Amino acid sequence: MINFEEELKKFHPSLEISEAEDVIINHNMTDFTDILVQMVKEHEETAGQDA
Repeated sequence: MINFEEELKKFHPSLEISEAEDVIINHNMTDFTDILVQMVKEHEETAGQDA
């Protein structure tokens, strides 16, 4: 039978995952929300010019 407490004590995160976390957190990545905000701004600017 698996002793989960012992297995958790042995656990060490992969270096690759730690590196990936650093890259993701430290880079300004565009996400879907950023794209939507930009689209709304562009639409408002265009709509203001048409009036």
